[in-house]
Amino acid sequence: MHRRQVAVCREFGVPYELRVVSAHRTPQDMAEYGTTAHTRGVRVIIAGAGGAAHLPGMLAAYSPLPVIGVPVQSKALSGLDSLLSIVQMPAGVPVATVAIGGGRNAGLLAVQILAISNHALQAQMVAYKQGLAEQSRAKNANL
Repeated sequence: MHRRQVAVCREFGVPYELRVVSAHRTPQDMAEYGTTAHTRGVRVIIAGAGGAAHLPGMLAAYSPLPVIGVPVQSKALSGLDSLLSIVQMPAGVPVATVAIGGGRNAGLLAVQILAISNHALQAQMVAYKQGLAEQSRAKNANL
């Protein structure tokens, strides 16, 4: 799953930090990551989680940064359990949530958040969106 987010970061020239932390197996590491990410220059956190999927919400609880949750498809409920766990956050602890397995959209959302204060990145995003529109219009030729 992380490959999709990394691909978007590379596509837009956005530096990234890649870590594996678990809300259940390494809670101290997760808490440390959440409380210190902003001190290292991280501006947005993307957190993928399956099953109980507590990682995005717990990172949002610890971090002042925006957190994007990516539900991972599980065997038991095809990722619906993950989606509901990530999207149903209490007031005051928001997590932006993308579709099950939506790593690419998570990466694009992170880039859009960063582009708010980065004009060069914003120009890249405008060009990307124009490219999507052109691809869509080109499909008319194949009808």
